[in-house]
Amino acid sequence: MIRIIPAIDIIDGKCVRLTKGDYNQKKIYNEDPLEVAKEFEENGIKYLHLVDLDGAKSAGIVNWKVLEKIASNTSLTIDFGGGIKTDEDINIAFENGAAQINVGSTAIKNRPLFIKWLLKYGSDKVILSADAKNEKIAIGGWQDATETDIYDFIGSFQNVGLQYLVSTDIDKDGMLQGASLDLYKNILEKYPEMKVVASGGITELSEIDPLVEIGADGVIIGKAIYENRITLKDLRKYAN
Repeated sequence: MIRIIPAIDIIDGKCVRLTKGDYNQKKIYNEDPLEVAKEFEENGIKYLHLVDLDGAKSAGIVNWKVLEKIASNTSLTIDFGGGIKTDEDINIAFENGAAQINVGSTAIKNRPLFIKWLLKYGSDKVILSADAKNEKIAIGGWQDATETDIYDFIGSFQNVGLQYLVSTDIDKDGMLQGASLDLYKNILEKYPEMKVVASGGITELSEIDPLVEIGADGVIIGKAIYENRITLKDLRKYAN
């Protein structure tokens, strides 16, 4: 069964959603992310994807207090990303309740550091965020495009034990146009042992089953929940 992982994106301590990663297309959904997290938990959700969007554009983690607050007041298993650029950042994330950390920009800008974290903390704790536009990696809160092929990027970490991967098709994110099924199918065909978490574009419940069929480990759902396209009650059938 696939893991359902609602997303909470944080700017200025508030729960927001962007469109295609554009900070100028921001919508605030709740002033209190803990309130949102508790609602998820009350509806049988076990996992949370928490993103520090301020941190993603900054020199390090910014909204660690939000992480600590949610981790202390819920039993959600939290994967945390955004602004993890140094040893200090990763320590802050784990010390404040993250079960896993998501690393994107640092994995491409400082490959030896990412590999060090993978080996030190273990492949079950460190997730590679491979976010792409036209199958090319984008970093820095998706503000910076690269010429790095997503499949080559993922494959370059196989020999150091990479296990978990979150991948977002940026053109799909926040657009409510459906998941990028072909992207995830291609990744899983190339790397069948990888635990792939699909992210971006999920619009309705019917789009989850095809991800189950191709063998995705999890699916991150954001705007569809906040815009009531998918209800938390609907998601209970996938509770595991």
